[in-house]
Formats: sequence, structure tokens, C-alpha cells
Amino acid sequence: MSKIALISGRGRLPHVLADHLQADGRAYVLAEMEGFESLSSTRDDVLRFRLERLVPFLDKLQDMGVTQAVFAGGVHRPRLDPALIDPATMQLLPRIMAAMNRGDDGTLREVIALMGEWGLDVVGAQDICPDLVAPASMLSNVEPKGADKQDAARGFEILRMTGAADVGQGCVVSRGQCLALEALPGTDAMLAHLAELRAGDLALPEGGVFCKAPKPGQDRRIDLPALGPETVLAAHSAGLRGIAFEAGGVLLIDRDEMVARANALGLFLWAREGA
Repeated sequence: MSKIALISGRGRLPHVLADHLQADGRAYVLAEMEGFESLSSTRDDVLRFRLERLVPFLDKLQDMGVTQAVFAGGVHRPRLDPALIDPATMQLLPRIMAAMNRGDDGTLREVIALMGEWGLDVVGAQDICPDLVAPASMLSNVEPKGADKQDAARGFEILRMTGAADVGQGCVVSRGQCLALEALPGTDAMLAHLAELRAGDLALPEGGVFCKAPKPGQDRRIDLPALGPETVLAAHSAGLRGIAFEAGGVLLIDRDEMVARANALGLFLWAREGA
């Protein structure tokens, strides 16, 4: 029987997918890159690997009968230890480094290409667990007002421009002004910084909408943006009125808890058609 490899990074998503694969009775292999532990904190059946020994790792997956792979969780570019690179992986290093120089999107596309050369078909988390994404709808009891809808439209316009430049997948807009833009530190850091600014003396427009969407042209099998219950709490702490995200393009971690928190805090959760 063919197997799927769940290659995990940090966060809750790898645990959600692992539980889903187990409940579905799928044959799977759990793997994670050293330095980005998640599943191994609670499980003892996780295959650990290093980027410096990528080829032996891919060979092992092939030997184990793995034919598909799904990526889940947060990672960033690791520091490579030249002393650990095996000869076979050394042959791939120019390709890997060139891809990294093309930015996140270029790196991810090269990862997908390499997996394919080992007979591994990369699939998206949403393909494994369709309930992770939402169709166009209002998930919360609270609905956006007219000004919120205008801010959301402006936010998605900004994300089309920044996404094309391979910069971030989220921003905050209030009264047409961009108050924050997601960069390498991520969503949590962006919203925490905005909360600090609002607690200080800087005069910022009240309210605002956190907008989230994939980058234009992004390969949606890997690195889709994600939201979870903690995002809702962080948005509330930053004084926002709600969260607007692209329907079908954002992974919702623990959706029921997200909706419950949004309703309790008076925020809207809007799966918006198109970015």
C-alpha cells in the first residue's frame, strides 16, 4: 500500500493532519526537519532529517513506499552546516541555493520539483482535509459594516501587490490606511506590534480589518496561509473589528474554536470571495 509523508514544521496544523490521517486509516509516515520540532514533542514515531542530508531522507521515503507528501507547519530557512552535507546532497546544493535566492516562492517550487524527481507527489493540506478551508461565507455572528468591507477590499488590493513581490500574506487596514504588513516574523509578531503601538502615544485610526490571502500565482499545494484561535485573540488585542480572508485559500485551524472566540469577542470572521 502506498503511503503519504506528512512533513511537519512548527504549530498546530501538523497535529491536526496527523490525527486526520490516522482517523481515515491512511498509511503514513511522519517526518520533521531538525530545529522545527512539533510532532516529536508528543509522538515517538517521527522520522527526523536535516536539509544537509536531503538525498538520504528522500531515498528513505522512497524505500518506505511513500508516493505522496504533504507539508504542514511553520519553517524558515535553516543555517546549513557544510560538514554535515553528504556527497549526493552536495550535488543538489547549487539548485537549492539558487532557489533560495529567488525568494520563498522560488524555494517552495524547487522543493516540489525535487520531491517529484523522487516519485513523490506533493499535495496540499486542504486536499487531505477539505474542512480546513471555508467557502465564501460569514462564519461569525458578527458581520462587517460598510467601512469594514471597504477596508477589506483595500487590504486585498494591498496583498495582491505585496504578494506579487513575494512579501507576506497578511495586512491590517483601517479607514483605508495600511497599519501593518506581515513580513518574515509572521502574523503573531505583526499583530502584537500593532497592539503595542495602539497602547502607546501613536495616534492610529480605530478599528481595522486583518486581511489574509495567498500570494497571486502561488502554488497552493504548499505554504497556504493559516489562521487559528490565537489569531482571533491577537486581532482582538490589537483593537481590530474582524478578520477577512480568501475563501478556499486560507487554512482554518480548529475552526469551531475560532468561531466561538470571535463571537465571544465581538469580531467578524469573513471568508471573502476572491482576493
